[in-house]
Amino acid sequence: MAENHRTPEKVHGMAHIFAAASYSWFGAKRLWGETAFRHELLAGGLVLILFSLIGVATAYFMFAILLILLTLALEALNTAIEEIVNLVSPEWSLTAKHAKDLGSFAVFCMLCSNGVFALFVILTTFDWI
Repeated sequence: MAENHRTPEKVHGMAHIFAAASYSWFGAKRLWGETAFRHELLAGGLVLILFSLIGVATAYFMFAILLILLTLALEALNTAIEEIVNLVSPEWSLTAKHAKDLGSFAVFCMLCSNGVFALFVILTTFDWI
């Protein structure tokens, strides 16, 4: 028996906001299954706690939050790339490897940015530079 493949109706107004929030919620639940995401979230939380303890400037604290959120967003995109690559190319291929490696490199660059910024803030806060 053939399945009914009807396109869902587009929602508008408040229903659209609730639908978008539910998609984000399910995305966050999927991302929680990634060890790297949990480690990045933990590291970001520890940086914010450290910044609170040493009394960094509010602007630095806010910028750190922005960098952490960007890192988590990039991790979500990297996971999405991996999901799509695994679906399209279930067997090993050089192109699939390149796609995954590039996504991982993007996350690595963002993690380095977070680290450099955290080091800068700490050194500046204690007048070591």
